[in-house]
Amino acid sequence: MLDRESASVLTPDNANFELRFPDRDDGADQDEERFELELDGETRVLRSHDYGEIFSVPGLYEELFHEVLECKSPERVCGLLAEEMAGEHDEADDLTVLDVGAGNGLVAQELSERLDTESIVGVDIIPEAAAAAERDRPDLYDAYHVVDLTDIPNDTRAELEDTEFNCMTSVAALGFGDIPPLAFSAAYNLIEDQGWIAFNIKEDFLNGDDSTGFSHLMRRMMDQGAIDVCGQERYRHRLSIAGDPLHYVAMVGRKQAAVPLEWSADLAAV
Repeated sequence: MLDRESASVLTPDNANFELRFPDRDDGADQDEERFELELDGETRVLRSHDYGEIFSVPGLYEELFHEVLECKSPERVCGLLAEEMAGEHDEADDLTVLDVGAGNGLVAQELSERLDTESIVGVDIIPEAAAAAERDRPDLYDAYHVVDLTDIPNDTRAELEDTEFNCMTSVAALGFGDIPPLAFSAAYNLIEDQGWIAFNIKEDFLNGDDSTGFSHLMRRMMDQGAIDVCGQERYRHRLSIAGDPLHYVAMVGRKQAAVPLEWSADLAAV
């Protein structure tokens, strides 16, 4: 169980908020967990995946996920990437990274500090995420695009293609409809061949009972030689609001080929 029933912090703009977990939501799906947020005298009930509202409150995302629920994924995924790159004597400062589901920049910060990565472009479908990244971690990204990766505007696509990415990261963003397989594939196809791919995903979404399509996609990518998985690690991503461990799998690989367009119909049907 969690060590505390509530947590209070002073946010950067000096507005007090308090988190409460009166109902532990035992058995609730990860994207249906709920908590109470008291902010400036008003109490709201939010889902843990109400990212737009969470990012809008300075300090809330880190306090909820990284302090109370003990999320360790940015460092675990970036750490595995650093290990695999070191094993192949690849220079981390040569990376040009596409950070998918970038949120407010926690992964970009980890890349910058751990790998000394200087060129990072963020993409997220949530406008509040882009605003939070600019508020919380300005100057980490060369650019940040609010875009649906399954329907990229032509000018944005041209800019992304011209950037010549040789690395893609996606941390705590896959599954639950946040970034579906088609969006992952679209981002993956923007990376140069032999580029690095580092991501994590809930272990349930890689087993045979997966209904999100990621198990089907990853098996096909590996079987067809689209990706060479160099390393993977099962670990505790974070605690659930009920206090139970949520296990994810971190994966690092190298892109060998694009995901063929004819797979799109199959992925949409999974």
